[in-house]
Amino acid sequence: MKNRDRIIRYYKGTDNGELAARLIDLADSTAKGRPYAVSEFVSPGAVQIGETIQASAPGLILKTFGGYEGAERVRLAFVKESYDGPVDFAITACHVSWDARYRLLSHRDVLGSLMGLGIDRSRFGDIIMEETGAVILTDAPLLAYLKQNFLKIAMVHVTVEDMALSDIAPKQEKVKEIKTTVASLRLDAVASSGFGISRTKAAEAIKGDRVQVNWQPAKGPSQEVQEGDVISLRGKGRMELAQITGTSRKGRTGVLLRRYM
Repeated sequence: MKNRDRIIRYYKGTDNGELAARLIDLADSTAKGRPYAVSEFVSPGAVQIGETIQASAPGLILKTFGGYEGAERVRLAFVKESYDGPVDFAITACHVSWDARYRLLSHRDVLGSLMGLGIDRSRFGDIIMEETGAVILTDAPLLAYLKQNFLKIAMVHVTVEDMALSDIAPKQEKVKEIKTTVASLRLDAVASSGFGISRTKAAEAIKGDRVQVNWQPAKGPSQEVQEGDVISLRGKGRMELAQITGTSRKGRTGVLLRRYM
């Protein structure tokens, strides 16, 4: 593929060099004869990498699917333009349920228990939390293993059952718009305003590796953010810097933030 080294070098600067190389190899395998090639589950930020690769690969198109409408973690498929058949993303779903007395089990509990089984994060997609259960999107070949071995979450017994992808409701998110001003476009200042925490706590969260910008680890409290950036804080969700609205008389920067609840 043309531009291979340049693409890898660019994304290596954002700690995604290895992922870019794997995705390029997938695209190359399609270009050399396969009708399509599908990636592991990836974060939303990886879609941009796929789009960059597709732009340098004439004759290929990029498709994404995470198992249901609105999925955050998806699989990418590089598909020959001449291929008009179906693309098998090999995604299935299971429903995990537990006793209602343990309804406070969290997304982190479910994720931690899955990782505790030695399953790589790339093999499952979104985890959709419910009051007394969760829906897990996963690599189809992994389902049988989960049904046999995923027996507990944080010492709570769970039951794993098959679930049809068509039974998963489209993702619906509540969006809260916040119009405010910030001293600067530093990450700690914007995160403080958007998540409703002090700037000191925002800086601590950033230094504690709990904050991501565009699904990449934040570089530090002083990192500059810009329009379109998505900022996520573990335990608080995510928000988008939707618009920079101008400068106030006192020199503060006006911003429109969209926080996803």
